[in-house]
Amino acid sequence: MRIKDLIDEAEALPVEERALVVDSLLRSLNPPESRIDEKWASVAQERLKEFRSGDVEAVPGEEVFAKIWGEQSQ
Repeated sequence: MRIKDLIDEAEALPVEERALVVDSLLRSLNPPESRIDEKWASVAQERLKEFRSGDVEAVPGEEVFAKIWGEQSQ
């Protein structure tokens, strides 16, 4: 099968199936590392716990980006 034919067939799939194909191809290019994924999940859980307990305060995304873009333009 030629690559063009394969792409044409993939594009004809329903959106859910195309998403599965894309996810599978991306994972084949950059396989997940379970050790790193576990560490990120642990960090995310800890941050969520801190947020919910009130130990940290959320900053609106607009404010964060305004600060970043303001600093870059100087």
